[in-house]
Amino acid sequence: MAGIEIITVERRSELKDFIDLPWEIYAEHPRWVPPLKKEVRRALTPGKHPFWEFSERILFLARRGSVTVGRIAGIIDRHYNEFHDEKMGIWGFFECADDPEAAAALFFSAESWVRKKGMTFMRGPLNPSTNYEAGLLIDGYDYPPALMMAYNPPYYPWLVESCGFAKEKDLLAFLIDGAYRLPEWMDRLAERISKKKGIHIRPSDPKDADSEFALIREIYNASWSGNWGFVPLSDNEMQDIQKNVMKFVDPDLVFFIYYENEPAAACVIFPDINPLLKRLNGRIGLSGLLKVLMYRRKIKGLRCLIFGIKERYQQLGLPMLAFHHIFEVVRKKEKYHYLEMGWTLEDNESINFLVEEAGARQYKKYRIFRKSL
Repeated sequence: MAGIEIITVERRSELKDFIDLPWEIYAEHPRWVPPLKKEVRRALTPGKHPFWEFSERILFLARRGSVTVGRIAGIIDRHYNEFHDEKMGIWGFFECADDPEAAAALFFSAESWVRKKGMTFMRGPLNPSTNYEAGLLIDGYDYPPALMMAYNPPYYPWLVESCGFAKEKDLLAFLIDGAYRLPEWMDRLAERISKKKGIHIRPSDPKDADSEFALIREIYNASWSGNWGFVPLSDNEMQDIQKNVMKFVDPDLVFFIYYENEPAAACVIFPDINPLLKRLNGRIGLSGLLKVLMYRRKIKGLRCLIFGIKERYQQLGLPMLAFHHIFEVVRKKEKYHYLEMGWTLEDNESINFLVEEAGARQYKKYRIFRKSL
């Protein structure tokens, strides 16, 4: 058997191999949802995606003979390191055949690069940060991934651990399916909270999307700043997200909670377009546009992407009010059959308890790994 050769991605043909590899890895994994190749290329290209305005990366391919068997990115996020005063290197965009030698060579290459940059530990997978796709699926393989959530073969965690990485944090995803109904006690409490003086819910205004997304960013950065792994979303990153999601956002499912005319919380729920992405199989083109028209009705679920409450308003019971509002809106939209909530941190016990009390069940678990350098 031919040995492993590691190649630093520099040419267009090598980047194409990097982007195309998952179609080989997941050929026998029918629940995998292919990303749009042009979006993966953009996400990896400095000058095209705003994440690289403050970050740098290197891409590696593993080849056994003439066959590409693995890939990995080494990443340094200067915003994160400045915010936390740490020296973290990141590994991400990892895909690999069930080939321990290839995995070891890929991780060694990424580790060597971030170590030379002065980093003291490595964390992953982050694609490329916690503001995007994060974590390795370790439980819940029987379900396809929701929008912007990871999916990987069951052997990946073993490959990662065999390269010296250990669990740092688990991320949880919850599912509500079937009839949407809050327990009576939560319904009553939400009604009581809604009648408190100064509290009200404001739906988003799609005609003023720039201001609305700027407000989402402001609330998100303020409410999540104390959380493990958090890195602030830049203005350009939020503008990039806005541009990409406006094509399919449901404005009824993006809303704000105010207290005494001050924005206290924001909730962003997107239609889960992954069933449509699966039909597109990585390409949009003319045939893809026809598939969009044909299969839009396949979008039958939702994913709660952002829910944040500013710290000074976190004792007002606003999560109950948000759950009540979500259930009322979704109940009127008969086309949606499920709602994924997450991810949440495994040790965020208060919110995890409320999510389960609201009728959700934990159905997936993702893991972030860490290794000292």
